[in-house]
Amino acid sequence: MDNNIQAAQAQFGKLIEGEYERIERMKQEEEITDFSKLDKIIVGILPGDGVGPILMKQAVRVVEELMQDEIAAGKLELREIEGMTIENRVAKMESLPADVFEEIKKCHVLVKGPMVTPRAGDGLPNLVSANSLLRRGLDLFAAVRPIKIRDKGIDWTFFRENIEGEYIWGNKGIQVNEDLAVDFKVQTRQGSERIARAAFEFARKNGKKNITIVTKANIVKLVDGNFIQAVRKVGEEYPEIEIQERLVDAMCAKMLDPEFNKGIEVVVLPNLYGDIVTDVAAEHQGGLGTASSSNIGNRYALFEAIHGTAPYLMSHGRGEYADPSSLIRAMGQMMMHIGYGDRNQILEQAFDICTVTERKVVLTTFTEDASTKEFTDYLLDTIRSLKAKQDKQI
Repeated sequence: MDNNIQAAQAQFGKLIEGEYERIERMKQEEEITDFSKLDKIIVGILPGDGVGPILMKQAVRVVEELMQDEIAAGKLELREIEGMTIENRVAKMESLPADVFEEIKKCHVLVKGPMVTPRAGDGLPNLVSANSLLRRGLDLFAAVRPIKIRDKGIDWTFFRENIEGEYIWGNKGIQVNEDLAVDFKVQTRQGSERIARAAFEFARKNGKKNITIVTKANIVKLVDGNFIQAVRKVGEEYPEIEIQERLVDAMCAKMLDPEFNKGIEVVVLPNLYGDIVTDVAAEHQGGLGTASSSNIGNRYALFEAIHGTAPYLMSHGRGEYADPSSLIRAMGQMMMHIGYGDRNQILEQAFDICTVTERKVVLTTFTEDASTKEFTDYLLDTIRSLKAKQDKQI
């Protein structure tokens, strides 16, 4: 047998063995964190790279306003975690430095700004994605992304499987010889069933009547086919919820078509498709700067902007004019997750006023319009006004 084939087989065998071990860990379900029983909730703040620290500064201002009583009483701590800048990661040649990860694990939830993932040709070492390592290291298996487009009647929540698919072995493909390279797509029954259960539980708790599965099962028959089977199996426990299917290419092309999207409420997708489809949906909502993502596990949770570090804005001196909405909304999702959904309701009301009905301050990322701080000042004034109205009603 060709030596290259033998080497590839051996490498593939080791990858499979690692997956067996991961499946056994998934079978031992970790206890779910009950935030209501904690004396203090620690929120780790990871500012990120590029525009990340600029936006995070404003997002922290918002949560400090909405949670000021809890912070003053010591029930909530905002703890900045240092060491996840691209400069520090490159210096240590670690995408997720071990000492930083230990500090991260001391927190209950995290809010993260965008982080640089090096790409070929950008002059940086080819480090793997810190985002992927955080998700896997904290076992954050569900990426939850809400999308609302009011004039289209769209109120969707996406549940993207966050660990498996094309990403789990993203840096472990096999270069068989100079002519042949192979990458992989991984699906497990346990991984598919737990993302499905998260989606169905959300649907049941929020009065949703539809789960839509998005795959490319007409081509990727085994892995995507198994994903569909796993979701449908879990769905048998939720007979009041309808299940339908869409193909990923059609979903991207026709998601705003009323006939195509009829009935869609909660969408469950494998990892790569979820990454692509939710970015497309966010663009229709108003751009990546308007959308946030929740990464949920049994023990930990991480909330983040879904856009990147905005190198163009930074290099053109416009970082201070970037839209902070995504990270601020991520803070809202965090507050809702830890049991303060009423604060997120105030935040969403304020966003509606500031970006839809009043729009007294307009962000365009151009210097002739509002800065990041000026928009946040407007949002905070609106939040304070809403809180004052609530206090009078009480």
